[in-house]
Amino acid sequence: MRFKLVIFDIDGTLIDSEETGVLSLMQTIRELTGLEVPYDEAYRWFGISSADVSRDVHFDDAVAFGERWEENFVALTHLIKPFPGTLEMVAAIHEAGFRTGIVTARNHFEFDKDVHIKPFLKYIDHIVCADDTARRKPDPDPMRHCVALASAAAQVAGGNSREAVSGESSPTATSGDHSPILPSEAIYFGDTIHDFRCADGAGCCFALADWRSRGLQGIPAPFRFTSAAEALQILGI
Repeated sequence: MRFKLVIFDIDGTLIDSEETGVLSLMQTIRELTGLEVPYDEAYRWFGISSADVSRDVHFDDAVAFGERWEENFVALTHLIKPFPGTLEMVAAIHEAGFRTGIVTARNHFEFDKDVHIKPFLKYIDHIVCADDTARRKPDPDPMRHCVALASAAAQVAGGNSREAVSGESSPTATSGDHSPILPSEAIYFGDTIHDFRCADGAGCCFALADWRSRGLQGIPAPFRFTSAAEALQILGI
């Protein structure tokens, strides 16, 4: 299968923020609702927006919930680190000629404040945050929006391809092809069932980031990787 667009989730896929995200969520729920939620239960919310979690725990003020979760998250950011080889992986994918994107459950405020994601941005062509679409993951709207952005950019690029600039080509590169990008030509690298549903609902392929070797966890992912090298193999790099 020949992909043109590779889209990444952030948390649990590019950077290891699971402990920070889950522990800060547990603390936020405890503070705002008095509920004691165990780690495994809170993990099920990992990867969806703070507004959706607020709804699920029956806390009416989604804005206050998101702000408090962000404060608790920031207090634990010392636990965050990129997964091994992910920066080099994204760079290799970009340099091979694939268009690249991010689809995240973070809003722009959460995204822009995170210093851990900044090194990746030079290799990312399109960014879709939770507040860029009317509906959020696991709804397919964010994925459709990212594909539409990449498709439009590919057509506008015309003769300004990376191949024309560098004089080089790759057997996997698609930057010289300026036709519209179809959903079936996009693959989403994510780590949760919410990510899978977002990709699948948009007609995109999905690769499960399984850094902790938990297995498929009931997610019918066509691809799975446990290392950056395995992720590159999926794309033929």
